Amino acid sequence: MRLVGPFVRLGVVAICTATAVLVATPSAYANVTLTQASADPYADAQAQHQTQVEPDSFQWGSTIVSAFQTGRVFGGGSSNIGWATSTNGGATWTRGFLPGITPNGSPAGGYGQASGPSVAFDLKHNVWLISSLGLTSSTADVLTSRSTDNGLTWSTPIRTAFGDLLDKPGIACDNNAASPFFGNCYVTYDIVNGNILRMKTSKDGGLTWGPGMSTGDGASGIGGQPVVLNNGTVLVPYFDTFFGDMGSFRSVDGGASWRATVQVDAVFHDTPAGGLREFPMPVAERDGPGTVYLVWSDCGFRANCAVNDIVMAKSTSETTWGPTTRVPIDPVTSNVDHFLPGISVDLTSGSTSARIGITYYYYSNGSCTAATCQLNVGFISSTNGGSTWSAPVQIAGPMTLSWLPNTNQGRMVGDRISTSIPFGGNAYPVIPVASAPVGSSFRMSMQVPTGGLPITGGSVAAELRTATAGSASGFSEQSSSAPGQLNLH
Repeated sequence: MRLVGPFVRLGVVAICTATAVLVATPSAYANVTLTQASADPYADAQAQHQTQVEPDSFQWGSTIVSAFQTGRVFGGGSSNIGWATSTNGGATWTRGFLPGITPNGSPAGGYGQASGPSVAFDLKHNVWLISSLGLTSSTADVLTSRSTDNGLTWSTPIRTAFGDLLDKPGIACDNNAASPFFGNCYVTYDIVNGNILRMKTSKDGGLTWGPGMSTGDGASGIGGQPVVLNNGTVLVPYFDTFFGDMGSFRSVDGGASWRATVQVDAVFHDTPAGGLREFPMPVAERDGPGTVYLVWSDCGFRANCAVNDIVMAKSTSETTWGPTTRVPIDPVTSNVDHFLPGISVDLTSGSTSARIGITYYYYSNGSCTAATCQLNVGFISSTNGGSTWSAPVQIAGPMTLSWLPNTNQGRMVGDRISTSIPFGGNAYPVIPVASAPVGSSFRMSMQVPTGGLPITGGSVAAELRTATAGSASGFSEQSSSAPGQLNLH
């Protein structure tokens, strides 16, 4: 058993290739039929092809836009960023690849690789945004690609943040017409040297961006997830790589300044078996009234911190968080290991009736090895803000780890994933699913459950973390040696 940290920053490499349109073909995994949303069309020599990893998605009304790495490179990044868009609530999908980032774009771009996509919608300016990283052998810039036709075509990227080696951008916009900051968009990222968090603000639909700003206490961490509340406050949960906590900070003035951080909870985490690349990355969304739901993988509910559960914390105000709860996918006596959650909350639902869907990866046997681990994808839902949950549903798997692309930090499906719920509809996770390679070519593409997954809820109660949770292991991130820098390109 190994807890998260100490972290080591690893270097960046470079790449290159073409674009293609493919026909969605359904596949059956477990009891869920999947439709292919995208596949890797490239052939550049530096990448492991027929691979797609690390999806993000966002929904507004009946439109869902997803983005993901395509053609994963061992040392970092990918051949290009792919996208898949549904304008009819997930019924059909259009797909393509971003122009102007790598040589594979049309037009070609000057970066060797692309990484870290994050998706947002700006209602005021009627523009969809994909934030990403453009990588060279020594630099990593934050980029913004724009779509003004509902996510069906994309601009060449706007260079949003640069001058340092940057990582893990996250983006969100203020879509409440009554907010004093309606139309502001916010991007967060970290400077690799020290994991120093920065925030930038755009007031013109991502065309221009203000200066990079620190939090009031100069926070360091990764994986910031900006979430905009109805009153215009921006709440940013993140993983604190120094103390090993989940934390959050906020802006109450439209990004003109950022307050000091508050702790959400300490993180207890066990690295999954088999050399899978996985970290306790935060994933956050909000409901209609503005409660924020933050999920991550955590072993604090298990004896000796043996395997991870998916856990959730809910904001009780802009500066406070309720106790961490365990999403009851399996009994705590099981050896099932759960990780890489992607949460969505129906923005039209209220806090006591919030419709939540969580997609996650898992091993049925957390004590497996690289040769024996079987990777699956599951889904679980709640209709009352996470108080009780449905029975879990297996979406995909089992997959053997050798079917996944390799990286300098292990086999990879992504550092985090995403799920989207169109207003009042079913949940649509766009997820990497792999089957056995053919020769030297992988067979890993983005898949989406055909027709989506119903948000049914159920009667299985969430479990509260007690004051002594996780103490059986004798470890927490706060008591371990301070983690160093983390590079997750």
